[in-house]
Amino acid sequence: MGLAKARILPSMPRTRLPSQSTAHDSALAQQIGGRIRDARKRSGLTQQQLAGDRYTKAYVSALETGIARPSMVALSYLAERLSLPPSHFLDEQNPAWSRLAVDMTLASGDWQAAADGYASLLDIPIDDLGRAQVLRGRAEALARLDKGKDAVTAAAEAARLFASLGRISDEALARYWLAYGLYLSDQEADAQSLLSSLLERVRAGLKVEPDFEMRLLTALAAVASRSGDYARSLTHLETARGLAEDLDDRRRAMFLFNLAISYQETGDLEAAIRTGTQGLALLRSAGAGFESAQIENTLALAYLSSGNIERAAEFADKARAAFEEVDDDRFLCAVLDTDAQVALAQGRLDDAVTTARRAMEMARSTGNHGVELTALLTEARALRASDDTEGAEARFAQAATLARAGHSAGRTREVLREWAELRATLGDHRGAYELTREALSVK
Repeated sequence: MGLAKARILPSMPRTRLPSQSTAHDSALAQQIGGRIRDARKRSGLTQQQLAGDRYTKAYVSALETGIARPSMVALSYLAERLSLPPSHFLDEQNPAWSRLAVDMTLASGDWQAAADGYASLLDIPIDDLGRAQVLRGRAEALARLDKGKDAVTAAAEAARLFASLGRISDEALARYWLAYGLYLSDQEADAQSLLSSLLERVRAGLKVEPDFEMRLLTALAAVASRSGDYARSLTHLETARGLAEDLDDRRRAMFLFNLAISYQETGDLEAAIRTGTQGLALLRSAGAGFESAQIENTLALAYLSSGNIERAAEFADKARAAFEEVDDDRFLCAVLDTDAQVALAQGRLDDAVTTARRAMEMARSTGNHGVELTALLTEARALRASDDTEGAEARFAQAATLARAGHSAGRTREVLREWAELRATLGDHRGAYELTREALSVK
């Protein structure tokens, strides 16, 4: 019996999309820079002294003249050195600067705070361009929080406003996040159609961002993978590979992560392990522990499929520890399912059932329906191996209901075929025939 390919699903690339800079933004940045300069002089510090061991004199100079905009991380650091709160440097009464502050919150990775910040900005009178920019930022924040339907609403309005203003590149970026929201809402066909249209426009000459074509290809690969078309997913990623050479280490590593998953899905386990190991090395060198754990879980499954249970357990242990440290149950549940699969492969059937059930419950509570389904399958297989055919039957029935409700055709066929195999073993040949017929009819 094959092991389920439970994993952290490949995600569409979530690159931060900066807002278009305006003359008003620049004036506000200069205002903030002036406040930094005045505070520095009152403290009797040189630019080099204010920079400390984290930044450079040139960077502080760029901030003070308004050439560069500080991130919230940088502003907090400099404010602490000047014995002032970060709010001292922000014009809290100015809605435009507040938008820049929320943009910085998004860039820092505080998705919920960014989503809340953008929502508050939408209650303030703002022109159509500003509203479109706020909506696009909110769409990204919501997508990163896996709130697909809300992301769709925000991104669709942003795209409409940008189109009415003739901001074609901005419209394309908003439509990218619209596609992401559709992907998260299990509307793979609509996401694929939108992404394919964007790719055609870019290849026809639309100028968006230097790496936008590569991101679109990676997104199309993620959609194809979720739909069960692993060969097409791999084709998209192989096409994008040549465009990924100039990425920074972190983003190149995440590209390799998606490529490793596609290799695993198509059965090329050697390539999956090789590519995943390359991505893991890049992430570790960049100090990206969270992303490293994602690849470690993928490598665990690749080693498990290749029969190397010891290495699979080793990588799963590392991934679990990382997600437990950051208390991220949405990703932890995927690793718990991997643990359950390892236990099943080792013949520890009771442990497999217990761990798969824990993974399933955690996935359900966090809305991770993909892992909820794979955990149900893992538990069903463990129960069947334990000769608990009644329990296995019940779990296959639950898995089939969940798969029919919104998962890919490939995953639905997988569930139905395994359930049919169990029924045939029990002598229920009519029931097995009906399930097999349903599996063949799934498109």
